[in-house]
Amino acid sequence: MSAELFLELGTEEIPAGFIPRALQDIERLLCQELDNARISYGAIRTFATPRRLAISIAAVARQQQRQELEITGPPARIAFDAEGRPTKAAEGFARTNGVALDEVKTIETPKGEYLYISKVVEGGETAEQLPEILPRVIDKIPFKKSMRWKDLEIRFARPLHWIVATFGGELVPFIYGDLHSGKVSRGHRFMAPEEFTVSGAEDYLASAEQHHVIPEVAKRKELISAQLEELAGQLGGRINPDAELLEEVTFLVETPQALAGSIEERFLQLPPELLITSMREHQRYFTLLDGNGKLLPNFITIANTHAKDPKVVVAGNERVLKARLSDAMFFWQEDRKSKLEARLEPLKKVVYQAKLGTSFEKIERFGALAVGLAERLSPEVLELTKRAALLAKCDLETGMVYEFPELQGVMGREYALLEGEDPRVAKAIYEHYLPTQAGGELPSDDVGAFVSLADKIDTICGCFSVGLIPTGTADPYALRRSAIGILAIILERGYAVSVPELVANSVALLETKRQRPAQEIVAEVVEFIRLRLVNMLTGQGYPQDVVDAVLSAAFAEPVDAVERVKALATLKGREDFEPLAVAFKRVGNIIKEGVEQPVDPQLFAAACETELFAALQQVQSQVAELVAGRNYPAALEAIAGLRVPVDAFFDGVMVMDKDETVKNNRLALLTGIAGLFKGVADFSRIA
Repeated sequence: MSAELFLELGTEEIPAGFIPRALQDIERLLCQELDNARISYGAIRTFATPRRLAISIAAVARQQQRQELEITGPPARIAFDAEGRPTKAAEGFARTNGVALDEVKTIETPKGEYLYISKVVEGGETAEQLPEILPRVIDKIPFKKSMRWKDLEIRFARPLHWIVATFGGELVPFIYGDLHSGKVSRGHRFMAPEEFTVSGAEDYLASAEQHHVIPEVAKRKELISAQLEELAGQLGGRINPDAELLEEVTFLVETPQALAGSIEERFLQLPPELLITSMREHQRYFTLLDGNGKLLPNFITIANTHAKDPKVVVAGNERVLKARLSDAMFFWQEDRKSKLEARLEPLKKVVYQAKLGTSFEKIERFGALAVGLAERLSPEVLELTKRAALLAKCDLETGMVYEFPELQGVMGREYALLEGEDPRVAKAIYEHYLPTQAGGELPSDDVGAFVSLADKIDTICGCFSVGLIPTGTADPYALRRSAIGILAIILERGYAVSVPELVANSVALLETKRQRPAQEIVAEVVEFIRLRLVNMLTGQGYPQDVVDAVLSAAFAEPVDAVERVKALATLKGREDFEPLAVAFKRVGNIIKEGVEQPVDPQLFAAACETELFAALQQVQSQVAELVAGRNYPAALEAIAGLRVPVDAFFDGVMVMDKDETVKNNRLALLTGIAGLFKGVADFSRIA
């Protein structure tokens, strides 16, 4: 027998960004509790709006599963005295486990004879467990920020106003804070605030919609998308795609209504990114594009009510937007009275980080790194790189970026173009902030890529230099994101960049700031970036052991490391890989640190030694040439050809011979075999 479990938490408006994670946590916590209580269950559905979090679990067993327990107690020598009578230890063991003393048996174990109980615990009623389980789940839901209200000890994202809890349509009674669970939910705050009774998910969804609430997240999102597309078509355009805004707006409303407004033509002279950002970040408006991708003078807002007079609502939104864009127009005009380069001087007084100095000092550091990258990788853009690095942070001192911080880089690019800077310099000012997230857009040009790499490596090395190192989930300076960005740019553009060398150069420029030994900082930063590459590659589906084998053998140039991972992953996919791996792992296990001495063929006592040595000589120069040319697939294929003579060698001779000279000669031969993998992969790490 089973039944549906339904729980709804009615609240004041929860921040949109909190809700998706909260739904995951409610599901995770409730499933953990049911599993721990030995209560089986079926399909799970979650629902949410700004004012409610709900979950439905189908086919929840009405009774806990019975449990067969086998419990080992104290040693028999302690449980019985010299006359064989039970001691207090035996009596306590029986009493603790709820059995009579004569039900206790003994069992032989490798450690001797012990007391032993075998018993069956029948399952209790699920309905009796739920009043304890549900409050625990509610109490454990983690939020980025939570609050207390009234004089209660409980905390939640926002104050709770009602709790619905039913099992099989019947009330699950409990008290949380000052709220008694019930079977009554509430409709839309303004359009239908009256209460309605709930017995389970289906009648909850139907009743909620009758009360102007759409609890199903996917359904609400689809409805918003449909309204956006319909309204955009009526205006002769299309929606500017914005999945993040759509997700956020979905959690801002309980019943959506799309309304279109217009933007005054005079504001269209502002950069499109400024208009989009202002409408998106501050008003949660969707923007529209025409057939050529040009911004239309319209916006669409998603209201949380069905307005009686939409024109009044639209006029209010237009009035708010006009005021904000008027401010933007003022900053746009004022900022253009001074050139970007003139803002370098004020940056000398702006503290970038208390221990790392000013923003101007940071510009000097990453500017030197960017110039070094350009000199080595693309000398023809050296002057452009130098100029872009100099101007990269100047828009931080503009009124526009002060008012709209999310436009840093964007405004620098726009002002640079207006001032006649080279378009590649202007683009680099914007692109040096890229990527802004994992998998995000990358710099499209060498100039922006060099400045971006330099800025990010200076940030990481600077923080490590003064002890600001990420711990656990805490990463206030987004160093992990910077490291991932560095790797993404290097791999995307195929730069032959040595990470240890780049890090060492950056740390050297921090000589007057660092509070730790340079060598220690370099080692930690290189390992920090290496681990990010491990995560990136395993996330792309490469086997963990292959990635470990390659990046443990050598990590300097990410492009080279990835090529080695690809080659070894391909080799591992072969049917004959397992015996190959076993053979070469055996080589590594025997030689350990290796024996560095020439192999003397005169000491060979068996044909298998001669054959292995000949095979090694045949492929040694070939492999060295292939590795030097980074043709790793061919190099590994050549090394794989040694498996047969390696196997024959192990079958034919005892490596650790009693004769020390013979033993060392055989170890030297195996050291030569292992040396073929040097800088390619550490086969001992292959599973």
